[in-house]
Amino acid sequence: MSTARGARARARIEVTAAIKDEARRQLAAEGAARLSLRAVARELGMVSSALYRYFPSRDDLLTALIIDAYDSLGEAAEAAGAATGDIAPVRRWVAVCEAVRRWALAHPHEYALIYGSPVPGYAAPETTVPPAARVGLLLIGIVRDAHRRRGVALTPVPAELQPEARRMAAELAPDLPPEAVTVMVASWAQLYGLVGFEVFGQFNKVVEDREAFFRHAVTQLAHGVGLVFP
Repeated sequence: MSTARGARARARIEVTAAIKDEARRQLAAEGAARLSLRAVARELGMVSSALYRYFPSRDDLLTALIIDAYDSLGEAAEAAGAATGDIAPVRRWVAVCEAVRRWALAHPHEYALIYGSPVPGYAAPETTVPPAARVGLLLIGIVRDAHRRRGVALTPVPAELQPEARRMAAELAPDLPPEAVTVMVASWAQLYGLVGFEVFGQFNKVVEDREAFFRHAVTQLAHGVGLVFP
């Protein structure tokens, strides 16, 4: 019985992987809004009722693809951060940001799925939140490490923003000063804005040496969050 269960489990893993691979192909060809379980089943030679045993709805399949994309991006960023070792926080920050860019350029359709236009009629469940937070938490960790060791250069927060800054700090990084967390959130948005501009072609005829431009820009973001010490 255990052998039979193991074979069924392996078969399910293989079929699930095939379904997601075909769905990613459709994302590249048609876009997320046109993803269809029936079309996926047809391309795999399956009847729709069989595919529904793996993914009961289009939204379930989209959620699986979104989680996979966030996890793949997070793994790439974490590997880059780990590879830097114990070097200066600015260099660790830049290495992580460059890994995000490389992943996005290598997986533009998956990047569009998680950071492009929302899919009409789809609402991401809470299960997508932890994978989505991996890069952000990694960057927060770099700032936290710098703050504990040598400190960070803090920019004062305007009086009208102080309540919101304290709220964000309490929720995201209670051990960091609100001034640092406020700039962290802005830098997170700017990082994905820079990557998105390149992935979606907004830098055409504007930025030619995009790798050097990106490295300079994310270094400035590092300085903005207070990582100014060697």
